[in-house]
Amino acid sequence: MFMQLFIGSTVIAVTIALTALFIGSAISVLKRIGPWLTVPPYTRKSILALTGVTLWLLAALSLAVWAWAIVYVALGIFDQLEPALYFSVVAFTTLGFGDVTLPISWRLLSGMSAANGLLLFGLCTAFLAEFLVRLRQAQEKDHTAA
Repeated sequence: MFMQLFIGSTVIAVTIALTALFIGSAISVLKRIGPWLTVPPYTRKSILALTGVTLWLLAALSLAVWAWAIVYVALGIFDQLEPALYFSVVAFTTLGFGDVTLPISWRLLSGMSAANGLLLFGLCTAFLAEFLVRLRQAQEKDHTAA
């Protein structure tokens, strides 16, 4: 049990750090293109930026899912990558189909993977919401200044 908690906590810490790096790099890019985003026309630029940021965050979430799958294979829980990746996606997104499960001796990891997914989806959602609020504020500020 304690080994599962240690391994799960380690994977969670790594995936949070990875997602934070992705968010940090998105912030860096958005700061550079910020002036371009805040001058008309707004709609196309906003759609492009939102799409780019969303896909970038999806890449971070995908890497987190892959990290869990690799851990499952490394621990010998799954013999092949495909079922490990499938289970990882199902657990991480909290779908929990139940068609593929972990052995009893490793089942705590499934809950930890689900908790990790909830946390990272929440973090990415919060970042997207903050991005949209700040973009809208900057566009309104530019519009009223003109």
